[in-house]
Amino acid sequence: MNKNICFIDGLEGILKYREVDINELVELPYDAVSYLLIRGELPGEQELAEYSARLHAERGINREVMDVIRMCNLNVDAMEALRTVVSFISQFDPDLNDSSQEGNMRKAIRLIAMVPTIVAAYYRTANGKEPVPPDPSLSHGANFLYMLKGSKPDPLEAEVMEKDFILSAEHELNASTFSSRVTASTLSDLYSAVVSGLCTLKGPLHGGARSEVMNMLEAIACPENAEKFVLEKIEKREKIMGFGHRVYKTYDPRGTIFKQLSRKLAEAKGDMHWYETAETIENAVVCELVEKRGKPIYPNVDFYSGVIYKYMDIPPQLATSIFAIGRISGWIAHCFEQYEKKKIIRPRAFMLDEC
Repeated sequence: MNKNICFIDGLEGILKYREVDINELVELPYDAVSYLLIRGELPGEQELAEYSARLHAERGINREVMDVIRMCNLNVDAMEALRTVVSFISQFDPDLNDSSQEGNMRKAIRLIAMVPTIVAAYYRTANGKEPVPPDPSLSHGANFLYMLKGSKPDPLEAEVMEKDFILSAEHELNASTFSSRVTASTLSDLYSAVVSGLCTLKGPLHGGARSEVMNMLEAIACPENAEKFVLEKIEKREKIMGFGHRVYKTYDPRGTIFKQLSRKLAEAKGDMHWYETAETIENAVVCELVEKRGKPIYPNVDFYSGVIYKYMDIPPQLATSIFAIGRISGWIAHCFEQYEKKKIIRPRAFMLDEC
């Protein structure tokens, strides 16, 4: 197994999972990328078919889980429900206390398969609609959109959703991955480690930034308002959501792909409104902060992904939970690596001064 789960060059804008460049990975199915992260190598045709079959067979959720979803507050962000339900479903996993490699793999497959179903079921329940059972014939992205909207998505939207999950799947030792690894380092179960990741991802400075981008686009409303908005934010020294990254000092390679996908969606729908609004925001930020002040603040993964969600009629309340659907494979890959170490993560307090 390749021990380098993720490689980032923040100066050159390079991102790789298991030494495979992100621009190559987005041309693969999500299942293949998930397999790569967890198993350490790309699957062959037969291996991918078997892995996908196992994932597709575990997509369903039982009546007790649906009862918990219906008891959730249906007026809050979907992450509130997701973290509760993921914790709850652990009780029904026959491998909960099986910490063998095989037992953990079975749990991993169930988690990856069921999280999209939970998110879609919560959304439909919150909107007074009956949940849509998963379709085992559809890809990870297409099946999620089908369960979410009740009809099979067009090929472009299915492709974009699949790529979204891939671009969200892994990103080195970010806050939520570190949180998951800390939990796994205690040899706690995989469900507990994933819940730790969910709780951390929920924050607006991490996964929650995506929904904030969508709210910002709504507030700006049109390209004509974008430059003024940016200038006012900079003058007040306020953060512009979707810009800047702790690692990248150039354009986030995921942001580049998301920008291409958002333009593709805009052109296909014959509606350039949100794309042009976002591009005007980007141009103003780059002009003011990069060109005039020399600060390497470019669009990150959240900016144009928020534009994509606008075009796909995905509400801000779902944005972070959709991020989690993609990221769960990365969390699991790191947990598996941590389990192998059998060593607890215990930082010293003085390290907080560096944060």
